Amino acid sequence: MSNPTVFSLVWPDKAFSESLQQMERKITIVKVGGAVVEDSCRLSVLLNGFCSIGGDKLLVHGGGRRATRIASSLGIESRMVGGRRITDEAMLEVVTMVYGGLINKNIVALLQSRGINAAGLTGADMDIIRSHRRPVTGGIDYGFVGDVERVDSNRLFALIGQGVTPVLAPLTHDGKGSMLNTNADTIASQTAVAMAAESEVTLIYCFEKPGVLASPDDDTSVIPSITPISFLQQKADGTISGGMIPKIENALRALEGGVKKVIITNPESLGHSGAGTMVSL
Repeated sequence: MSNPTVFSLVWPDKAFSESLQQMERKITIVKVGGAVVEDSCRLSVLLNGFCSIGGDKLLVHGGGRRATRIASSLGIESRMVGGRRITDEAMLEVVTMVYGGLINKNIVALLQSRGINAAGLTGADMDIIRSHRRPVTGGIDYGFVGDVERVDSNRLFALIGQGVTPVLAPLTHDGKGSMLNTNADTIASQTAVAMAAESEVTLIYCFEKPGVLASPDDDTSVIPSITPISFLQQKADGTISGGMIPKIENALRALEGGVKKVIITNPESLGHSGAGTMVSL
């Protein structure tokens, strides 16, 4: 009599299971600019669109216009160089109050009213985003402005795993007791790259225009796609200029860092496939 065939089941080990889960994990990171944050109607549209996005998500917000207005009411001058705010001690107090308090908590409350269990955070909370103070370059001292060193994606994933939607203010810290004013586009890009190591990340830059425009005064002139080569050409001929340049540079860096997809669009188009400008490599 022949020996019976013996079948054995081999269960995947824990490391393999975790790896499989990470491969299947997807997250959408939305960065909303200060112009939208300032407009209560458009902010409402933005948050409704954000809530409609399925799966895990995270929101990063700006708020420079509100900071400028409140600083002025306090007699504090706002100084900008190349679109970046010079942040002395007085201005640091203003942006910490405005970004980390007024704007951040208002957005959190509005999300809670829509059934999203949001938590407002700065980079100092849970040591999520550590930065160093920007060195003096070209004779310009930006003051308490931070350049991101690292983002602790594990702690963000831990929050998301508990059903929490993080809302990040554009503030980081240096680990030595100082808060640092940090560009929101950069925070969104660096956070996306950090999370891309463990998930498929879509990064959406949401601002007041329907996308990157070929003609600044024509909202129908949306450039549907941008690549590194076309970006260099459009920057050289002046089609893309001003504050849009660092936004696209951040988008390209995110893609080079492993982010799956980057879209630039407006609140009304958030969540609509094919809307806005797709940035790709």
